[in-house]
This record gives sequence, structure tokens and C-alpha cells, in this order.
Amino acid sequence: MAKKITKPEEVEEIEAIAEFEDEATLKTARDKKVEELVWTPRTGLGKKVASGELRDIYTILDRGEVIMEKEIIDVLLPDIESDLLQIGQAKGKFGGGKRRVFRQTQKKTKEGNKPRFATLAVVGNRKGIIGLGYGKAKETVPAREKAARNAKFNVFKIRRGCGSWECGCGEAHSLPFKIKGKCGSAELILMPAPKGTGLKVDREIARILDLAGIKDVWSQTNGQTTSKLNLIKAAERALKTLTTTKLQEKHYKILSISERPEEKKNG
Repeated sequence: MAKKITKPEEVEEIEAIAEFEDEATLKTARDKKVEELVWTPRTGLGKKVASGELRDIYTILDRGEVIMEKEIIDVLLPDIESDLLQIGQAKGKFGGGKRRVFRQTQKKTKEGNKPRFATLAVVGNRKGIIGLGYGKAKETVPAREKAARNAKFNVFKIRRGCGSWECGCGEAHSLPFKIKGKCGSAELILMPAPKGTGLKVDREIARILDLAGIKDVWSQTNGQTTSKLNLIKAAERALKTLTTTKLQEKHYKILSISERPEEKKNG
């Protein structure tokens, strides 16, 4: 029989795994999870997290295990944040409508027009964990909830560092090396930047990088970049190459690479 997480166990779980700057923040997040989460795990991974056998999200990601319950992310990453990206556009004269988070399409039938709404959500803890999710439904609220849920299913970790030859500060505020992603004709190149540069990139991509914990970056785009979905997908593919790229042990110190929040590399 599946085991339910009771309130005392939930308090112990969050106190053991959460890392916050002060006790007030910890207490707020803990109380929120105690009130919201009444979870009956249905997968083997979920049962391990509920029982306390797995308390580290990085262990799950390193093993390549598939996350099929969003509560796993809620428990292991209580400080995770969510946002909706502006992938749609309202109707306007000469195509000049204001951008919005819902992308609307409609199918013409004998009964009339049947609209559908699509959204793209991004989740991150600003410490190297990021995830993107796409959701589509007949109403806006289900589409938004589906996108947020799918984003938690698709979380992955990235490497941060200081790969700019102009900086060398030893802090993981930027990228360790140049990365490139492509989707369709949209191509995105992200390059390390010195401290204080900011996110010199498309606004929606900047929101993704901000939630990932990257503060300074240069960028270059090629192809049809007005297609936001393709550009965002190119950014996701580029960020995934940060982890799949093989590095030697000496590069971790030279590039100040950090794969976990507690890691601090000195140049």
C-alpha cells in the first residue's frame, strides 16, 4: 500500500533537504509545503523520496531517472520558482499585437471555431536546476497547469562557471564555455561574459537563464529568430550541452565550474 506523507514527516523532510539563507525563509517554505502537500506516491522513485531514502535531486538527475510525479520536485526543491514565457501574440494591426503567454490556435468546423491555447512554462531554483514544459488545452487554466507540470518532469542540471578571459573572478556567475543550440532555422550561441555584463540576449531567453542562475552572458542569433518556440528550444538544447560536454579535471578549477549550489571554485 502506498504511503502518505503526514505533516510531521513533511516537516522533517524539508528541514533535511532545504538550504536557505535564513530560518525565516525556511519556515515559510516548510509551512507552505506542509499545508499544500498531501501526496500518495505511485511510482518507485516517488516512494523512495516519500520514505526519505532519496533526498538529493542531483542523485536522481545523475542516474538519469525519469520523473513522473511533480511532487518529487516540490519536496526535493522547495525553493523552485515558476514562470510563463511569452510565446503568443494578441491580434493587432499589421501584426503589431502585444505579446502574451498564451498562444491561441483554432480549428474551423461546421459547429463553429474551436480554439485551443498553448503555454510554455519554465521552472528553476537559480542554482543550476532548470526545466521547460509545454502545455496545450481548450482552456487557459488547464494549459498553464499542464505546462508547469511538464516543466517539473523535464528538469535538468547545468554547469555554471566563469569562462570569460576578461573576468577570472572565480565565481560561477556565467557560462564555463561557449555553447550552441539549433532548432529549425533558429540558431542561438551563448558565450561567457565578465561580471556585471548582464544577460545580453532575447528577453524570453534571459528569463530562462535568470531562473537557471546565470547572470552574465553574451549571445548571437542566426536564422528566423522571430519564432519564439524554436528560439527557446534552441536555448534548451544549448544549455543541455553544458553537462554532456566532457571536461578534464583541471578545467573545473580553471573555469570555476560549479555543478551544485554548495560548490565554490577558486581560480
